[in-house]
Amino acid sequence: MKYFFLFITTLCFHTLTAQITQKQINVFLNDTAVLSGHVGISIYEPATKKYLYNYNADKNFTPSSNVKLFTMYAGMKYLGDSLVSAKISERNDSLFFQPTGDPTFIHKDFLFQPLYNVLNNSKKRLAHVITFKDQYSKYGSGWNWDDYQEDYMAERSRFSIYGNVFSFFKDKNIIQAIPDIIKPPYFKDSLIKYFRNTNSFKISRSQDYNVFFIGSNKEVFKSQQIPFKTHADIYTWGLQIALLADKLEIDKDSIAEYFNDNFIWKKLHSQPTDSLLRPMMHNSDNFFAEQTLLMVSNEKLGYMSDEKIIDTLLKTDFKDLPTKPRWVDGSGLSRYNLFSPKDFIFLLDKMKNEFGMDRIKNILPTAGQGTLKGYYENLSGLIYAKTGSMSNNVSLSGFLYTKKNKMLIFSIQINAYNGTGRAGRRAIEKMLQQIRENN
Repeated sequence: MKYFFLFITTLCFHTLTAQITQKQINVFLNDTAVLSGHVGISIYEPATKKYLYNYNADKNFTPSSNVKLFTMYAGMKYLGDSLVSAKISERNDSLFFQPTGDPTFIHKDFLFQPLYNVLNNSKKRLAHVITFKDQYSKYGSGWNWDDYQEDYMAERSRFSIYGNVFSFFKDKNIIQAIPDIIKPPYFKDSLIKYFRNTNSFKISRSQDYNVFFIGSNKEVFKSQQIPFKTHADIYTWGLQIALLADKLEIDKDSIAEYFNDNFIWKKLHSQPTDSLLRPMMHNSDNFFAEQTLLMVSNEKLGYMSDEKIIDTLLKTDFKDLPTKPRWVDGSGLSRYNLFSPKDFIFLLDKMKNEFGMDRIKNILPTAGQGTLKGYYENLSGLIYAKTGSMSNNVSLSGFLYTKKNKMLIFSIQINAYNGTGRAGRRAIEKMLQQIRENN
């Protein structure tokens, strides 16, 4: 009789919890901001290994930047403590170097530049070694082609420099750029079609060439970042080499291209891995995410292929995902990506178990940070999550600590709704705040 009473008490407790959760979620599902869309919700309590609530949790959704959580896991597991910036080999009078996709090379946010220091201090002839093994394209499958000049869609490359973008800014009422594309003769005629000093304009780039145009704009110009064309195909590196030569203050023709990578290589490390993953997740940096996946491929497979490394990860680390996803890129820019809310629960729980919450909390933003800035007031240190957004889609997946100090893992996906992104995010915020208060 005692055990029967215990069973009934436990059953009532879980039923009550489900009723409270359902009540709050019904408010969310009927919110005018998301009512027109397709919604998926999964809420899981890892301590009891029980789902508290599922709604379309086995259905596939386009999760946009929530995909970066899978890239984050891969980077945490396979990139070691620090990034490999390049492979170095010395023979006689030459220093051979092969870049490995490190997006922090000569990047404005990373002052520590070991590869630059090695190349700059070397007295030997520099030789850039090109590999023919890589199998990736400059853009991911399913990316919006007409976003090519937006700062969030920099081209992928084995040899990244300046984040693969030109940064335009105004200094003493004169427009400048980093890297300096005005000074070097190599760029003077090919990168700027028309240039003038003005207070209101917008810079645009040709789709197929590094030719820039000045157009009128209503807003006063402050700064602008535009991706540059890295190469015409995967085996042409003229632009990056020219940019590197200008930074080293040497002639670009003094850096040779070498096509045989049969060397005894030494790995040259750069930044701590988590110092890349943190801004990748806080700022939802697509370029960092794409380069992270390519670096993982290079470390695990010996060459860069987003398709092959994704296939490998799905067959190994993620072979037990609850549903069969379609995963095509590292950033979530592609609308071809399809994941279920339960897939993100599985991933986040796996990440927690393998890496621990201390490391995760150092990488994911909490309330008031990164893409969570302006949301989840007074929940700093109580929510850690990754946002996702593209036209008509919003998502949020992460960890939530309730008022009763329970840890919950959640994933909320909203697709094809007519509301604004802000309205969708506020609706998710309101629901999670209520769930936290009642659990």
